[in-house]
Amino acid sequence: MKKINIAIDGYSSCGKGTLAKQMAQSLGYLFVDSGAMYRAVTLYLLENIIEISDEIAVSKALENIQLEFHPSKENNRFEIHLNGRNVESLIREIHIANKVSFVAKISAVRKKLVEIQQQIGEHKGVVMDGRDIGTVVYPDAELKIFMTASNEVRAQRRFNEMIAAGKNVTLEEVSANLIERDTIDSSRDDSPLTLNESYHLLDNSNITPNQQFELAMSWVNELLD
Repeated sequence: MKKINIAIDGYSSCGKGTLAKQMAQSLGYLFVDSGAMYRAVTLYLLENIIEISDEIAVSKALENIQLEFHPSKENNRFEIHLNGRNVESLIREIHIANKVSFVAKISAVRKKLVEIQQQIGEHKGVVMDGRDIGTVVYPDAELKIFMTASNEVRAQRRFNEMIAAGKNVTLEEVSANLIERDTIDSSRDDSPLTLNESYHLLDNSNITPNQQFELAMSWVNELLD
């Protein structure tokens, strides 16, 4: 059966991961959360007290970082392991979110992670979400989706997720973090978040997860038929 690669890019808290997981499960594809990889690198740097602004030190630290995705024992998803340790929960903390866009700006970090991501997709059958998947990682992806939603909707979604996970944050903190990350990701010199004519635009401000899934799968079916 024909397999394709699906790239899902877009702003923070637009539900990229939710949609990517649904599509991967439906198609029997591998889901890869590229953002988790940048968060894991950020966690390593913070835990090892490596100054993020020191790009030479960061580049050297990358030699000691090994990232792998392993299936979860509790649910149908893949979780990221940093040097053999499951860090899926740790990388979702607000202090990681506050730093990850600064780490993602560093060219050496992007180069290392893009190489890993491209190796994963060599044989097709991958759904990957992130910021530069359709422009840099898989520029030839058969389906590219760019997701967006209003700032208010995105902030409320992320806030609800973090409160449900027991995180001590305010809606104002979450909203400010999203705005800052979007600004950094869209304006960085290396592989900025951008939308071009090769993408299907999906604004999910006022639709349900099931509705967006059905829309995205209709685009898949057009390609596979």
